[in-house]
Amino acid sequence: REQLAEFWFYFSESKTAVLGLFVLIIIVLIALGADFVSPYDPSIQHRDFLETPPAWAEGGSSAFLLGTDYAGRDMLSRIIHGSRLSLTAGGIVIVICLSVGIVLGLAAAYFRGWIEICIMRIMDTILSVPGLLMALVLVAVLGPGLRNAMIAISITYMPYFVRLTRASAVSESTRDYVVASRVAGAGRLRIMFITILPNCMAPLIVQATLSFSTAVLDTAALGFLGMGAQAPRPEWGTLIAENRDLMLSAPWTVTFPGLAILIAVLAINLMGDGLRDALDPKLKR
Repeated sequence: REQLAEFWFYFSESKTAVLGLFVLIIIVLIALGADFVSPYDPSIQHRDFLETPPAWAEGGSSAFLLGTDYAGRDMLSRIIHGSRLSLTAGGIVIVICLSVGIVLGLAAAYFRGWIEICIMRIMDTILSVPGLLMALVLVAVLGPGLRNAMIAISITYMPYFVRLTRASAVSESTRDYVVASRVAGAGRLRIMFITILPNCMAPLIVQATLSFSTAVLDTAALGFLGMGAQAPRPEWGTLIAENRDLMLSAPWTVTFPGLAILIAVLAINLMGDGLRDALDPKLKR
């Protein structure tokens, strides 16, 4: 409880971080309750209201707050349901990266030798290719779709978690409490996951938070390029892609999904900065 209070003290010193956390909580709640919050089913076509402007614009309708797309589907409902897909994809990517990255990083740090060389050279090879390009190549091999996009993005982000885990574990492995555990007869797995890992989690949490926003962006980018979620699934990037021909005639159909991505990513980054300041002893005032 004292550690939690100390964390909140340092985290709350950054008002922008608290604001980012508050906005992110609202977005997550909206995504979880999308079926109840959205005014319409995202796939229902209102054929009498094709490309209807937002409610406050000339020619708009109060029934469609953010207007409709080329098929008469309510943009607000599609954006709300798109938040569920985008945030779920980003969350799954981070869970995969954390779980696999921690195992590989700890193995490289603890066993050393040829195991460390093999793991780190593979990670260096992945890092040598631009992330989005690597994801595009992997999705092209695996086939377009949201699941394959999440797998591809996870592979491109894996090296960051592996390298960070290895660096933290190597520095912790020389500490007295690790030596004491080894002398006391603790097994390899216990030393790796019970003794060392908890003391390496602070930088990993910060990395996971900041990578979460990038994963949401890359998921939207792959969706926009037609390699991620496929229409008519209302993912934010797919929403922009399927309405890109209406940028001039119906700009709200691409503006509002873009704003949703901007707000979500900005909120996550602000919260991530606050987490870094609160968890890094060097940055505590």
